[in-house]
Amino acid sequence: MLKAFYSSATGMRAQELLIDNTANNLANVNTTGFKKKHINFADLIYDTIAAPGAAAVDGQTKPIGLQIGSGVRAVGTTSVFSQGPPTETGIATHMTIEGDGFFKVTRGDTTAYTRDGSFVTDSEGQLVTGDGYLMDPQVTIPPLATNINISGEGIVTYQLDGVSTTGPSIQLARFTNPAGLQNLGGNLYLETEASGAETLGEPGVDGLGRIRNNFLEGANVEVVSELVSLITAQRAYEINSRAIRAGDEMLSTASDLVR
Repeated sequence: MLKAFYSSATGMRAQELLIDNTANNLANVNTTGFKKKHINFADLIYDTIAAPGAAAVDGQTKPIGLQIGSGVRAVGTTSVFSQGPPTETGIATHMTIEGDGFFKVTRGDTTAYTRDGSFVTDSEGQLVTGDGYLMDPQVTIPPLATNINISGEGIVTYQLDGVSTTGPSIQLARFTNPAGLQNLGGNLYLETEASGAETLGEPGVDGLGRIRNNFLEGANVEVVSELVSLITAQRAYEINSRAIRAGDEMLSTASDLVR
């Protein structure tokens, strides 16, 4: 009965984490380039009363064992990098990546990565994020340029003084294990040992996605699925709390027997 208390308590904690994660997904349903998170769980250690294959009293081998679990724990969170829906903005420097890849930006002394393509030009014409982080490699579009276009391969073209000009190309980064990237907030990710080193390349080449300008990638959060997950977690939380109450009643009954 005491084991039921601890097992159910871990279950309640697990559902709390699940609800927290679901709430975060729903809160970011309108965040550009946001990738929903999924929590992975694993069962805890088992109390082995009888091992499978052990010898029975009659000399026979037991086909099954007797093991009682001790609850559940959260193993980690996984970012789901499925494609989000495109939203047209009509702003030439806004971009969405159709497929695999990340925009690379300079964040102080570090390098970060993002799926948020809401770039604008600063006073010097350099492409920067909404927080002012420079695109890496740097891409500069003269402030007086018109008819700006970015091809699917990341080639920047514009007109300056009536002359069509080709600017620097945009490059994308990819990772062997993007789920291993560290979330920094602000739509940014940091490279880790788990993600592997970046591979930089041209959009549309070697498995990298293509760029589509005048569009932004929306969050890949499915509201209905998240609400179902929320309800399921709430019910599981209630059931675990009932298991604790049932264990308490059984323990109280057992105590009454020895009085």
